Amino acid sequence: MTVLDRKIAPEFKQVNNIEFIHPDNYRLDNGITINSLSGGSQDILKIDFVFKAGQSQQTKPLIATATNFLMKEGTTKYNSKEIADGVDQYGAFLQSDVSFDSATFTLYSLSKHLDKVIPYFKSVICNPTFPEAEFKTYQLNAIEKFKINLEKVSFVGRKEFMCAVFGDENPLGKNTSLSDYQNLKNEDIVQFYTDFYALENCEIIISGKIDQSIIGIINTHFGKEKTGNSKANGIVDFKTTQQQKLFIKKENALQSAIRIGRKLPNKLHPDYFGLQIFNTVLGGYFGSRLMKNIREDKGYTYGIGSGVASFLDGGYFYISTEVGSDVTKDALKEIYKEIAILRTEEISPEELELVKNYLLGKLLKSCDGPFNMASLFDNVHFYGLDYDFYNNYIKTIKEITPKTLLALGVKYFNLSDLTEVVVGKL
Repeated sequence: MTVLDRKIAPEFKQVNNIEFIHPDNYRLDNGITINSLSGGSQDILKIDFVFKAGQSQQTKPLIATATNFLMKEGTTKYNSKEIADGVDQYGAFLQSDVSFDSATFTLYSLSKHLDKVIPYFKSVICNPTFPEAEFKTYQLNAIEKFKINLEKVSFVGRKEFMCAVFGDENPLGKNTSLSDYQNLKNEDIVQFYTDFYALENCEIIISGKIDQSIIGIINTHFGKEKTGNSKANGIVDFKTTQQQKLFIKKENALQSAIRIGRKLPNKLHPDYFGLQIFNTVLGGYFGSRLMKNIREDKGYTYGIGSGVASFLDGGYFYISTEVGSDVTKDALKEIYKEIAILRTEEISPEELELVKNYLLGKLLKSCDGPFNMASLFDNVHFYGLDYDFYNNYIKTIKEITPKTLLALGVKYFNLSDLTEVVVGKL
């Protein structure tokens, strides 16, 4: 019998590749695509209906989000309470979400109760009525929430930053105002639903413990529905905007919101993996340089972070923090100093190894279970990519050098190319 010596740490092993759950593809009787990722031991399902009905499709502010929310608030068969109670009584859960590129309705359900829960899900997707009373309640709540948010430097900073980077003509940069909420009309929401929630404009992703009976239930409820005609359009113009420095004064603010960033390529670009690694070093995890300097050393903030966001037609980099209003200038100086260092000095092999291990561990954690696998599939599928994306990411993480990171810093992070927005005090 082997005795385990707990004084000796186990051998460290890096991730080399990941065993993915590859989807089985089906078509409903009306031609709608199902991507089925079967795995796990629990009799539970996650069903995602993904529509090209995100903010990129809206011609008026707020319409995509309002439509997505109000679809659950009443249908030809059920009112909002009946939908909530009907789903809840079987231990199921219905949620919806809107991003820039898409809108998603998700149903979590025990496999044995799917046939009882799915009529509520179908009614929300296929037969919403957008009751006027529910719309008025939504509008009033949204207006009050917006008024409250306008007093928060973090909210104003994020809103003004997106406008500065993308411009007011891009849905990402559209600077919404109180009048946009006040002018929201229920008929515009109904029209958006008609134009972009046709089943023709949808793909289904199922994950969990799946057999043919599950596919059959979905086909029974959705496969006979008319697919309709979608008006989903193509590419959004991610044209270049001028670099800006914008300061919005908030006289009584105890904190200043700082947002710094620029446009970057999306995940289709060969530099994307390296940019993710560069971002992690700078501000992408708790041990990052910005956290060590601005939070741990200087104590200017409780938290600071950076990120790289990707959309189908473009992407961007951002740094985000709120600092004490009396140290705003000092915090800006230190942020730019950390960026400058990464553009002029190679990272040490020890720090880079730490970042590599963090990223590999994070990726491995994101693969735990069929639901997470479905999210990984979703994240690349609509770009026309497959799981090779993640194996190539692993390869880049393991092989990237300090010299490569330095070159990316020089190429993409010239200080004169960065947009800066400060809300509070300088």
